[in-house]
Amino acid sequence: MSKQTSSKKAPGKKAPGAQSAGPDGKATVPAPAAAPAPETDGAPSLEFSRRRLLGTVGAAGAAGLVVGGAGGAIGASAGQSSAQDAAKAVTTIGSTEVPFRAARAGQQAGITTPLQATGHLVAFDLAPGADRKAAAALLRRWSRTAEELMAGHTPDADTGVALDAGPSSLTVTFGFGPSFFGRTGLTKRRPVALDPLPDFSADALDPERSNGDLWIQIGADDALVAFHALRALQKEAAGTARLRWQMNGFNRTPGATARPMTARNLMGQIDGTNNPKPSDQDFDERIFVGRDADQDWMHGGSYAVVRRIRMLLDDWEKRSLHEQEKVIGRRKNNGAPLTGGSETTPMRLDASGSDGLPVIPANAHARIAAPESNQGAAMLRRPFSFHDGFREDGAPDAGLLFICWQADPLRAFTQVQRKLDRGDALSRFLRHEASGLYAVPPAAEPGDYVGRPLLEG
Repeated sequence: MSKQTSSKKAPGKKAPGAQSAGPDGKATVPAPAAAPAPETDGAPSLEFSRRRLLGTVGAAGAAGLVVGGAGGAIGASAGQSSAQDAAKAVTTIGSTEVPFRAARAGQQAGITTPLQATGHLVAFDLAPGADRKAAAALLRRWSRTAEELMAGHTPDADTGVALDAGPSSLTVTFGFGPSFFGRTGLTKRRPVALDPLPDFSADALDPERSNGDLWIQIGADDALVAFHALRALQKEAAGTARLRWQMNGFNRTPGATARPMTARNLMGQIDGTNNPKPSDQDFDERIFVGRDADQDWMHGGSYAVVRRIRMLLDDWEKRSLHEQEKVIGRRKNNGAPLTGGSETTPMRLDASGSDGLPVIPANAHARIAAPESNQGAAMLRRPFSFHDGFREDGAPDAGLLFICWQADPLRAFTQVQRKLDRGDALSRFLRHEASGLYAVPPAAEPGDYVGRPLLEG
């Protein structure tokens, strides 16, 4: 077992957010404290934990702060220079913390969390001889480490990669692949929803980059913070689980646009307009597993479908703007449907042009993927783009690390993908090259670890 991690702190002081023993002897996690003053021993200290930059303040609380000389903070003035404005933006992004436990009604972070700038997806297989007990110990280590890192703490024996950064919206999300259950003697506790996805005609899947016993999604608004988490978790797995595959992705950095807006993919299209919203009355019903689940340990969890989708960008970019918009069914500049309005204007699927043909073509991606075309089926898409260099023919090896969340993959992803597979105009510009399906349980209770109800129930 790897060495237990703990937060660095000055003698006699407890790191903010550190665990303490409760009446039952279990570790508890207090609510975030107010921003502390820099720790001193008679002189200003230049050593900070990753979160010490702005304490535990979030983006809203940090909006009026800029970093001062020896790690202090000074108020922003109306006559700030552009350099001060830039510093304020950076510290605001770096200070944002996402709770590890019960991020939203008991669900793991990284599902409804706003898109982050950098992501790593990684899958592990249990090592030969690693049993259910070993898997439980690994999840316990991983949960402890993820909680520390997401709170901005620096573990002992740390690499120092992210030593001077704040939490930067770091999230770590854990899931179980279908093969995990057989290897841990838990076959009877495998959910029906983890039945294999069907084959699709456009699939060209690489088995070595698909599936896996254990799956982790890492996201952060700073690339070093994300890499730091990846390395820490990989080291914790030594001797218990072996890396199966890893994929790296990115999105636009928060604050890079004049106003918050839906992300664009590498085709230049606004991607995610019709995503279900947490404010929707039926959001939880569509995205999270209800009490009627066949496995009670998944109540409050969700199912993630992961696909590596390479985009044939050279072919796509040869098409005129008019052709591209017909393929998608939306305007490229603002995401509005071809039937008019703004990005959020509902599509008029029955609208016809002067030629008598549908304004939004019958094979347009937006039409075929719409809930109205799929008996209301919907999933929460939360992807990262990727670029892994260039292929032998010079074409970019780039596209989308597609991740979607749903309460039932058969009624959401599979239903929509089957329809896309039969006649989506966008399919000719895509190649599905890797795939995985994972059960993502709810967040760990205080003092507990992710997956304990499954592994010890």
